[in-house]
Amino acid sequence: MSDDLKKKIPQDASKISLTEQWEVDYWCKALGVTETKLREAVKQVGHSAKAVREYLGK
Repeated sequence: MSDDLKKKIPQDASKISLTEQWEVDYWCKALGVTETKLREAVKQVGHSAKAVREYLGK
């Protein structure tokens, strides 16, 4: 089985990083939100994936 290098996932899924566009895209898809909503959530509650999920009601 070979690795698909096109499928990127965050190394630390407990933190949401907004520094790389592929990570922003990953989290938008994973949480079902727009980039604007994701950035606003991180701004409000920080980079914790758990806190962002709670903020978004996910």
